[in-house]
Amino acid sequence: MSNLIKGKHHDWETVIGLEIHAQVKSNSKLFSSSSTTFGSNPNSQVSLVDAAMPGMLPVINKYCIEQAVKTGVGLNAKINKYSIFDRKNYFYADLPQGYQISQYKYPIIGEGKVTIDFKDGSSKEIRIVRLHLEQDAGKSLHDQNPTKTYVDLNRSGVALMEIVSEPDLRNADEAGLYISKIRSILMYLDTCDGNMQEGSLRADVNISVRKPGDEYGTRCEIKNLNSIKFIKQAINYEVKRQIEVLEDGGSIEQNTLLFNTSTGKTKPMRSKEEAHDYRYFPDPDLLPLEIDQEEIDNIKKLIPELPDERKKRYVDEYNLSNYDASVLTSDKAISDYFDSVIKSDFSLKASSKIVVNWITSELFSILNENNLEIINSPIKPKDLGKLVKLINEDIISGKIAKEVLIEMFNTTSDPQIIIDKKGLKQVTNTDEIEAFVDEVIEENKKMVEQYLSGKDKLLGFFVGQSMKKSKGKANPQILNEIIKKKLSKKN
Repeated sequence: MSNLIKGKHHDWETVIGLEIHAQVKSNSKLFSSSSTTFGSNPNSQVSLVDAAMPGMLPVINKYCIEQAVKTGVGLNAKINKYSIFDRKNYFYADLPQGYQISQYKYPIIGEGKVTIDFKDGSSKEIRIVRLHLEQDAGKSLHDQNPTKTYVDLNRSGVALMEIVSEPDLRNADEAGLYISKIRSILMYLDTCDGNMQEGSLRADVNISVRKPGDEYGTRCEIKNLNSIKFIKQAINYEVKRQIEVLEDGGSIEQNTLLFNTSTGKTKPMRSKEEAHDYRYFPDPDLLPLEIDQEEIDNIKKLIPELPDERKKRYVDEYNLSNYDASVLTSDKAISDYFDSVIKSDFSLKASSKIVVNWITSELFSILNENNLEIINSPIKPKDLGKLVKLINEDIISGKIAKEVLIEMFNTTSDPQIIIDKKGLKQVTNTDEIEAFVDEVIEENKKMVEQYLSGKDKLLGFFVGQSMKKSKGKANPQILNEIIKKKLSKKN
């Protein structure tokens, strides 16, 4: 499928690179012992180091370093045994030091790669330039007072991993898949909680357009996007804007932009800074960071099964399609739920495709309606497994099972208890089903004549009416066979 966009005069290609800022999952900050708990009272988690009081010295949090190395392994990236923390100089009211401790020339993690999967079964490799560690700034609050801006320094000094991609992405959908994949890897590794609403994961998006085969165009950077939906909207708007400017004879100015989620438009924030504008230099309070191979090897032993490995297992062991396996592994909580369903009764392994369908279709639908994540599902994996087994054993039909699933959600009851209590067991007795069919045929003689005259589509009418008579409990396969048999005798 072509990624080219047709303009008024030319075809255009979009070039996208992402800088993902992932908050390291740790109890304390990168250079102090202050807590990182989200939602605490303003300025309640600020040490003298975080507030940049004179004479305070940063001390590296070893656990944050280990989390970064772990992430580097998960991104198939080079772990640099030697790295340096630099001072990145710029002024924000919520940056108490007047500089940010970051990494520039010598980051902790070097080149890596991740693979994104498409619905058609194809995939694409996205290269990663680097991952470096840095401290977060505080937060300015502009809506607390009509004449003042308040500053909350709780986030000041929180450890961030900035993951920078090569400009390998070519449209908004690819960007969405890429950030979803990165988020998934981080959550499997337990190095970031991936909560975009709380700001634990956010992205800056660099976008340019060019005619096919040309050099890269001038890029603009959209800052601080914390939703995949908004990332895709911002990309699509900015691409359209840049193409219109160029086709009207204008030029793109290198800018840092903000995306207004209400209007769906980007607007300039400031001229884009280059590295020299930040006047990087090694932080004199921090020695170079050196990691030996033994430490790296010990961290590698802690790496769990990652999305691509789990996806391969699902395809090989359960014969799932590449797409189904990708959907399951896109979120660790979803794949953990699936694994728990199968482990609850190993006979379900042969029905893994049915299990996938019930999770990704029926269960997802109920959870979405109630704004719940699967990790908080009232329906436990073992109970969903029981429901699928009851369908497989023809105890209930798929239609009745949907009704039972809703009751399971509302009451957290065992499906068998619900079926017994409500009398929902499937009717498989042929004599009972024949009685339902006979009643429907007797009540709809004109329809029978039309069916016999060639209107085969009316078979669905007889099935529907007979199922209604049985209150949805007749076995569909037996019912269809009996209807066809009885109608053929009328001919």
